Amino acid sequence: MSHDLSLAQSHAFQLSRDLMVPVTLFEVDGEYGVLPSDEIDADDDLAVVHEYMPWPAH
Repeated sequence: MSHDLSLAQSHAFQLSRDLMVPVTLFEVDGEYGVLPSDEIDADDDLAVVHEYMPWPAH
């Protein structure tokens, strides 16, 4: 978890490209975290900031 949004964004983007899976950047209690999107459940108490895709949108 990180308090620095720009650092979390950078890590999320790079993790998405490295793993080649969608990755979600989220916020909980003033901290930012990153998880592969398929590991996040609808009932998780997360504020989703952005979802990063490893491939370009068409």
